[in-house]
Amino acid sequence: MIKPIIVGAGIGGSALALTLQQLGCDFIVVEQAPELGDVGAGIQLSPNGVRILERLGLGDDFPDYVTEPDSHKFVSWDSGEIVLRTPLMPRARERFDAGYYHAHRRDLIASLTRRLDRSRLKLDTRVVAVGQNEAGAWVDCADGSRLEGDVVIGADGIHSLVRETVFRPDAPRRSGYVAWRGVVDAGKVADLDIPVSSYVVMGPRLSFVFYYVAGGRELNWLALGQTEDKKRESWSQAAGKQEILAAFEGWYDVPRAVIEATDAPFVTALHDRAPLDRWVEGRIAVMGDAAHAMLPYHAQGAVQSIEDAWVLGRCLAEGGNTPEAALRRFESLRRDRASRMVQHSRSAEGWYHIDDPAAVAARNERFRSIGDRTGGDFTPQQIWLYSYDAEKAVLGSDDDWRRLSDW
Repeated sequence: MIKPIIVGAGIGGSALALTLQQLGCDFIVVEQAPELGDVGAGIQLSPNGVRILERLGLGDDFPDYVTEPDSHKFVSWDSGEIVLRTPLMPRARERFDAGYYHAHRRDLIASLTRRLDRSRLKLDTRVVAVGQNEAGAWVDCADGSRLEGDVVIGADGIHSLVRETVFRPDAPRRSGYVAWRGVVDAGKVADLDIPVSSYVVMGPRLSFVFYYVAGGRELNWLALGQTEDKKRESWSQAAGKQEILAAFEGWYDVPRAVIEATDAPFVTALHDRAPLDRWVEGRIAVMGDAAHAMLPYHAQGAVQSIEDAWVLGRCLAEGGNTPEAALRRFESLRRDRASRMVQHSRSAEGWYHIDDPAAVAARNERFRSIGDRTGGDFTPQQIWLYSYDAEKAVLGSDDDWRRLSDW
């Protein structure tokens, strides 16, 4: 049985650990944070990730903290007109045999980690080096200790030490955009009468995404735009409310009202990483954002990490005494799809933030035509995203999905 050392207890690392625990495998998770607490903001959970979370037993928790959006709504910035609507719930479960949910990251991480055997979780432990030889792999920690296993898995995010030291030592790519974020008590915006949907408001140089989380008790929002200021990659950098409101001058009323109701908005610079040529070096591999950090325009970053977790866990459980082969199998099953999502997310950045008024009008007309062509059903891109089944990928029975066109 292959024993991995998992570096990082975020969504991907925790999902991998829970997969291995469910499969009866040994593992250790190393996390530098002293505790697993409130982190981040909203997250969209599409069917390709939800079916894995349900296999891991998290479905019982969903009623406590998710919301079920009825549709994706792409909205014009100045009038509030819906230029494209595609279905979500309950059609997503009917079509893809799994739901589409909104949640807060803190609630998802809590749901994952409370199921873990805490004796296998080492908190407040910072990894400073990784290594391997023919007999195994290890991590060296800042406290002088060494943890040994059969493989090391870097699930340590966009600033991954494992990626930097073993694979490509390049810095994350700054996109030139920042994300202003906030979470608002739903009661403070009740007068706006916002339906439970997934909203993307597209304007010149800016976009505004919002949806309910925490079982409908909070409204999460994300504003994406260009800036000349260099913002550090952080979940905690405060943003001035007036700075954000000024950027949305002239927009229809809902985005500005939501921002105004937010007590403490914050801002992060948006980065991604160029796709790696390889995710595996001997007994060491990367997954999730460490392997394929992507921009947020298709809301797939966390879900791709969850897909990685299931496939990698199954490959390790079936790997017997051949850890290198198990890791290579994982890479062969996952690298192409995740790398495509990195590129698709980069491409989306352009049409989200068109500046020229004529180009904005043309984009909106194109979105209307998509709705006409699909008759209000799922788009081919959504079908490619949502119908992927990680278990079928492991079993080699996903031929129907592989025949789909991605974009």
